[in-house]
Amino acid sequence: MIRAFLGIDLPSAIRGALQVQQFLLPLPRKVDPESLHLTLVFLGDCPEPALDAAHEGFEALHSPGFPLSLQGLGLFGKDKPRAAWAGVAPSPDLLHLQAKVETIARRAGCPVEARKYLPHVTLGRFPPPPDTLRLERAIALGATFRSGPWDVTEFTLWQSHLTSRGAQYQVLARYPLTPLA
Repeated sequence: MIRAFLGIDLPSAIRGALQVQQFLLPLPRKVDPESLHLTLVFLGDCPEPALDAAHEGFEALHSPGFPLSLQGLGLFGKDKPRAAWAGVAPSPDLLHLQAKVETIARRAGCPVEARKYLPHVTLGRFPPPPDTLRLERAIALGATFRSGPWDVTEFTLWQSHLTSRGAQYQVLARYPLTPLA
C-alpha cells in the first residue's frame, strides 16, 4: 500500500505569497512552504498494482495546460476550525483536469473518497480548540488575498509519509500537460 495523491506544485512566487498569509494568520501548525500544493485527488492507501495502473492512465492523459490563480482565504470546520486554506479562482480547466484524473484513479482501483472537490491550498491546521474569534478575524482580513496567475504545465504524483511533524511528501512522477498556445 502506498499513501498517495495527485496535485499541482506551486511556483516559488505563489509559495512566497502564501507564506505571507501564513504569517498573518494565527496558525499553530503551519504547512511547510515546500509542501504547499493544490491537491487534485487524494488516492488514499492505494495497492501498488492499482497505483501502477493509475500511473499508466495519468501518463496517457492528454490535457492542455491552463492559467490558474488563488483567491481568498477560508476555514474548514465551521464552529470548530481544523484547517485554514487559500482558495482557487474559478477555473473550468482545473475542474476538467480534476474530473479526468479522479476517473482514471477510480477505474484503476485506488480508494478515492466520494466527496465534492473544493480546490484549495492548505495553509495550516489547528489542534482543538483554536482561538476562533481571532482566527475568523484574520481570515476575514485575508478575504481580498489574490495571487497569480501562473500557467499550470504539469501535475504531480506524490507519496505521503505521515510523521510526528506532519506529512512529508516525495515526488513519484510528473505528468506534463499540453503546452499553452
